[in-house]
Amino acid sequence: MTQSFFQTFILLLLVTDPFGNVPLFASALAPVEKARRARIVVRECAIAFLVLLVFMFFGRHFLTALQLSEASLRIGGAVILLLIAIRMIFPHPDGVLGKTDGGEPFIVPLAIPALAGPSALATVLLFTSNSTVEIMAHVAALAAVAVVWLAVFLGAERLQNALGPQVMTAFERLMGLILTAMSVEMLLGGIREFVKTL
Repeated sequence: MTQSFFQTFILLLLVTDPFGNVPLFASALAPVEKARRARIVVRECAIAFLVLLVFMFFGRHFLTALQLSEASLRIGGAVILLLIAIRMIFPHPDGVLGKTDGGEPFIVPLAIPALAGPSALATVLLFTSNSTVEIMAHVAALAAVAVVWLAVFLGAERLQNALGPQVMTAFERLMGLILTAMSVEMLLGGIREFVKTL
């Protein structure tokens, strides 16, 4: 269970990339009153957590309803992860997730797609399991990641000022490199699953 917890925790942390999303949260919350920022962060993290939790539990039913195989989901998720990882390593002017609209953020862009984006949804869909122990480990890992989100985003401005833009960029690129390796591993796993069906 411990190994499953840590693997899930690390993967979700890399996929949701809270440290890489610090500039996005800081810019999205800049026009909002300081007194309201903490409430918005908690709300957006809670929404993202609930969306990912629903996908984790009903992922298999979702796949069955759409007549999708786990191999196709693995390969599709790996491609999305790889594209996001490339944008993390080679920064784009619009950021990892593209341009976002102004105003007070609600669900978009902070909860979805910054945290519960396509890659995160595809990843939690792969966590469906028949074992109660594994399900508990996945839920615990998701909850732990949500706590990290809260800690990082509540201190986003202080973190950005303390570390500086260069350190934040270097950290995001390092996470992008690790995510690239994980996406390739996921792609190879999907190809192996597909080959077995031939």
